Amino acid sequence: MNRRPTPPPPAGTHRNLLTDRPELYELRFPDPESTAARWAEAMLRAHGAGPEVLDLGCGTGRDAGWLHRVAGRTVTGLDSSPEMIAHARARHPGPAYHIGDMRDFTLPGRFDAVLCLDSALLHCHTNEDLDALFGRIRRHLRPGGLLVAEMRNGAFFLGRTELLDAPRLDSITHEGITLTSRTVLWIDHAAQLLRRTRSWAGDDGAPPVEQHSAWRLLFPQELRHLLAHHGFTVLALHDRPGPRTDPPWTDDVGAAGTGDTSCTPGTPDSADGDRLHLVARLEPPARKGS
Repeated sequence: MNRRPTPPPPAGTHRNLLTDRPELYELRFPDPESTAARWAEAMLRAHGAGPEVLDLGCGTGRDAGWLHRVAGRTVTGLDSSPEMIAHARARHPGPAYHIGDMRDFTLPGRFDAVLCLDSALLHCHTNEDLDALFGRIRRHLRPGGLLVAEMRNGAFFLGRTELLDAPRLDSITHEGITLTSRTVLWIDHAAQLLRRTRSWAGDDGAPPVEQHSAWRLLFPQELRHLLAHHGFTVLALHDRPGPRTDPPWTDDVGAAGTGDTSCTPGTPDSADGDRLHLVARLEPPARKGS
């Protein structure tokens, strides 16, 4: 039986090493072929999105920069981490980057599409947080605009424990120092959160660092209900292929949910894998008297 880790301390009492040092984030989670950005662009093109894109939770700016530089889109990025935004401006220039909370932000104008990749949406832990997020997205999208998201799949954990059974060890080397992380995941059932405790130790003799974080676990039908409540129609909702699945999405796979059946393994209606991929359209307001 797995021992549940000590509950995390109150918010604000710890920092995230990979958020505070974005160069380490890109080293720990490399994407040399820009798979996430290419997947997002394929979804945008397949569903006819216009050129103006908002990347919520843009992180290091890697995806936003590619969409601006290669795909030719007009991109705005927003993230709550000042360190991430500083890195994005320096290393992935082109988009307009802003520091802000995805639950409470106001940007000028409206967008043709909103991206929310790498489980950024799941940092909204409560129902109130999610309602606030979708309200902000709705306010910033043009009618008919798209929401494209990629996240962990809550349904994956129904009866499956392979990601919870044992700690995971990973190492990265930066500027001659090797950092080794030990990651433990566990489910907080009452809060419907996947919690993570991660400790970092370097071979330079520095004191180890322990971090705590969490993601909301959303189930496919729950997500459909939330989106419908906020005026969205789901165009695609499936587990794979995607930028972080195994095997990963590739350019010749096609776009699930557009009638392309070449997206095997997985089908447009499959939700068994550990990642969930979403494309939803904001419906125009109903006309009075219609």
